[in-house]
Amino acid sequence: MNARDAHIVLNMMSKIGPVLVRSLKERLGSIEAILSADAEVLQTARGVGPELASAIVAQRSTLSVADELAAAERMGARVLTPVDAEYPAALREIHDPPLALYVQGAFESRDKHALAMVGTRHPSNYGREVAERLSEQLTKAGFTIVSGLAEGVDAVAHRAALQAGGRTVAVLGGALDRLYPPSNAGLARDVAGRGAVISEFAMGREPDRTTFPIRNRVVSGLSMGVVVVEASLKSGAMITARQALEQGRLVFAVPGRIDSERSLGCHSLIRSGAVLVRHVDDILEEFEFLIPRTAPVAASTPARERVQLSEQEASLVAALGDGEQDVDTLIRLLGLKPAVVSSLLLGLEMKRVIRLRPGRTVELIRSEGRGANG
Repeated sequence: MNARDAHIVLNMMSKIGPVLVRSLKERLGSIEAILSADAEVLQTARGVGPELASAIVAQRSTLSVADELAAAERMGARVLTPVDAEYPAALREIHDPPLALYVQGAFESRDKHALAMVGTRHPSNYGREVAERLSEQLTKAGFTIVSGLAEGVDAVAHRAALQAGGRTVAVLGGALDRLYPPSNAGLARDVAGRGAVISEFAMGREPDRTTFPIRNRVVSGLSMGVVVVEASLKSGAMITARQALEQGRLVFAVPGRIDSERSLGCHSLIRSGAVLVRHVDDILEEFEFLIPRTAPVAASTPARERVQLSEQEASLVAALGDGEQDVDTLIRLLGLKPAVVSSLLLGLEMKRVIRLRPGRTVELIRSEGRGANG
């Protein structure tokens, strides 16, 4: 079995995922070796116990790559793995890139300039209007719009991108043959015709409460940044925003009514340092190096304020020095609880003072405003 087929088979297995597969690959020397090693050898990899090793051995004799590829083909889809040239480069950079992607439609080179737009499934009229306007303007500026094909903000963002004549990518929370919600089947066909509908889930996998958070990291991973339009504090959009930060992506948030639960998530993100979005220029100015501005920013647009840090944030930055540290080392140096350090890292990444790298490494990216608030 070659590496491509091995990725597909392992992606079909239950109880394992990209991080565990990487651990097995590092221990055994190749991804193909995972499918031939006995249970005792599999257990030598970090994170693999007797039960999991036995489950891997039991499953690999029951799975057929040929049958899976045939099922995907019947859906008009191809399967991409990290060994394929068409596999998105942006996903190769994240900590846990999907082992396989089922793709209806196609990726294009311009999709590397992608922005995700996410938000509530039940937006207000204001939320719909903002999502539609921003998606259209970003599309015309040259960005591919990525979202999750859910009702609400996701669907509005996809439709606006299509109506603007641009490209959009929909990332599903279940298998291609288990489209959710079914009411968006027509939209999915339109997206596949002008972009791509993708899923990392093997054929037949039903969407559930565990699959959507898994999906969300792909939404953010494909994108240079995530725009949040109306989201409650415990919404999937907030999960996507947190994953974007872990992946070193920018987070943008649209403010809303102060008395609306739909706005609580966005306001929390803004307070933590996300880029406040008043109009599309607030997003475009973050990417001036990529897409030159076609018109000057209005004179009334204020310059970004100098970053101010709390005393604990300043201590964490000081512990980084001029380089980088892993999270566990920072916890020891600061003498703080892991949960406190995680909260500090979230705030600092929102303020774009640090970025989290693969392997839980923290890197300093800007040194201004290190002083604590007085």
